Amino acid sequence: MVPTRRTHRAATALFVAFLCGGLYAQTSKTITVRMLEGRTGRLIMTTDFLIQINHQQEQHANWVTLNQDGSGKLTLPADATEISVHGKYDSSMSIYINCDMEKGKGILENQGLIESAAAPDRWYPVADILNSGLVASNGCVSKKDAAKQKISAKPGEFVFFVRKKNWREEDSD
Repeated sequence: MVPTRRTHRAATALFVAFLCGGLYAQTSKTITVRMLEGRTGRLIMTTDFLIQINHQQEQHANWVTLNQDGSGKLTLPADATEISVHGKYDSSMSIYINCDMEKGKGILENQGLIESAAAPDRWYPVADILNSGLVASNGCVSKKDAAKQKISAKPGEFVFFVRKKNWREEDSD
């Protein structure tokens, strides 16, 4: 069977579609997210991660695939430059308190990133997470206790600390 002009066009169209699909897949960014209990440093299994990008209000729970160990695989769009991450618990709308802003803190030591303690969310640079990994500060414990935890992140990994709301915070919701 001799290939016709029509089959050449179809094959070319399929090849171009394949290449474009491959280019699109390369533009997304993948990050492993680990949520740790602030006092113990143990990995917490969450019902959902809530992701925001680039200081936008919209939250994206469907961008994270939960792994069996409790971590999550976060797939970000190519235009994502900063992220804010929160976790939910008790199969409800209860959201953990992030320890990176606990007790008026919010300074990422050794990274030079400072943000106002009045800000409700901390934003983390995606480029830093992808290049070297990033561990958020842990304001839920003293600096001495946080240093004992010795938590590290690999390139492409984001680690943050949380705690459940106390009874006063639950009542204020």
